[in-house]
Amino acid sequence: MLLTIRNLSKSYGAITVLSEISCVVNTGDRIGIVGPNGVGKSTLLRILTGTEEADGGTFAFAPSVEAGYLPQTTPHFYGRTIQDLIMEAVGNLRQLETRMHELEHAMSNADEAQLGTLLEEYNAVLTHFQNAGGYELDYKIDSILEGLRLSYLPRTQEVETLSGGEKERIGLATLLLRSPDIILLDEPTNHLDFASMEWLENYLANYRGAALIVSHDRQFLNRAVNAIFEIDEHNHHLKTYTGNYDAYVATREAERKQWEEDYERQQEELKELRKRLKEKGKHIGHGYRPPRDNDKFAKNFFDQRVANAVARDIHETEERLKRIEADPIPKPPELISVTSYFRSAPIQSQVVVQASRVNKRFGERPLFENLNLSLAPGSRIMLIGPNGAGKTTLLRLLRGEEQPDSGSIIVAPGGKIGYLPQEPDTSNLDKTVIESYRYDQVGFEGEFIGRLIGYGLFRLEDMQKRVQQLSIGQRRKLEIARLMATNPNVLLLDEPTNYISLDVLEAFEEAVLHFPGPVIAISHDRWFIQRFGGEVWELKDGLLVKRDIIQAASVS
Repeated sequence: MLLTIRNLSKSYGAITVLSEISCVVNTGDRIGIVGPNGVGKSTLLRILTGTEEADGGTFAFAPSVEAGYLPQTTPHFYGRTIQDLIMEAVGNLRQLETRMHELEHAMSNADEAQLGTLLEEYNAVLTHFQNAGGYELDYKIDSILEGLRLSYLPRTQEVETLSGGEKERIGLATLLLRSPDIILLDEPTNHLDFASMEWLENYLANYRGAALIVSHDRQFLNRAVNAIFEIDEHNHHLKTYTGNYDAYVATREAERKQWEEDYERQQEELKELRKRLKEKGKHIGHGYRPPRDNDKFAKNFFDQRVANAVARDIHETEERLKRIEADPIPKPPELISVTSYFRSAPIQSQVVVQASRVNKRFGERPLFENLNLSLAPGSRIMLIGPNGAGKTTLLRLLRGEEQPDSGSIIVAPGGKIGYLPQEPDTSNLDKTVIESYRYDQVGFEGEFIGRLIGYGLFRLEDMQKRVQQLSIGQRRKLEIARLMATNPNVLLLDEPTNYISLDVLEAFEEAVLHFPGPVIAISHDRWFIQRFGGEVWELKDGLLVKRDIIQAASVS
């Protein structure tokens, strides 16, 4: 048993996110943590790392257990090189190695009384050193950097000069190099390409410790975990499911169906019991008639027996009704129906966006040369490629946020580009949800509130929350709502499935599938790519190359 959590609770003011969370994590457990945005998944990890405090309850790691944490947002690495972080990460192994040598020297000079104690400590240190891969340290460093597609970077390079995705992967690499007993990962696949995700899935499958993973990547959860922790949005409790994501979905749907059936059955029973009480009451009230003198004794005797039977039946019915009403089956909460959709009208043009002979460099490195791209009204392009290939830059060029070094990009008259960036916007965090949603739009606030609630992305009580109070996933939902409100007829989506919970994700995917105009999406989400359809283009070494779906799943 590596970690024990008992009755952990956390609230932010009047908002409860975790309520009496209890669970146990053992060696070999690889647990996916799921639930809607804002239910406290990231909060739970932060509590376990000590960066936040719980309001109640306890948690305890087993003695000498080390936990390692990778947050959703990239930590700052000011002034440090890749090699600095690597040496920090393996420092515990170096310390173990040093202690082993100290113990070896001490044992060579120890008397018989000291030898047993020294040998016991030596065996413990040696086991820890071996399990953490101490004897294969150089190989381990190389293989992790290669697996996460970081080996091309010079180790002398300062980390703050890297791209956001490279920083995220450096953070993951250094965490894995530490070989903690429990790995806490918050959305680890957001910046991984296909090859890196497959490598991480295999790495975790063979990991000697345990892992707690917050993720919305359905295929990753299917391949990397053997249990699911669900945090319920209504009662804020945690429930454990064995198996991968598909097994969790099947079990949860069966539980929901059974709950609904049991509730309806009990409601019918309550209705019948109340009806019976009402009818019996009428029977007693209207059943008495004054007896005639000649049969007074017989009639009184008969009426008394009937009255006793009716009273006994009423008493039993009342007792049954009281027992049910004292502990009724709660009504299953209504499932939020996310109805993401675009009101866009298709653009009337043969060519919507035309990029011709576009060149762009990043410093001394060319991202693409003589790149040509033509978007027709029905174009659906999935843009894939290694991290750093220039995919995000290409979308920014098409949108006009950046200018090419040479070449031209023309958007047809009437073209209205909607853009979902890779990372949630961190500006205007002091605005309320409704202020942020209605910004730059004309209309009445009530109309905007109704529309936002209608999407199923937020509730009425969320409208006056500050954006800074929202989780990253909730901010992502707000950006999706803003995107739909602008009624674009061209969509540029940069990792659209990042951060959003699975219920919203599937509805948004459906909205994209039915979008009437051209769409370019960048994604490493294999499930999303399979559903997206259309053409798959890989941007690599400055060239756009058409791929099929099978090839897309195997490109590095």
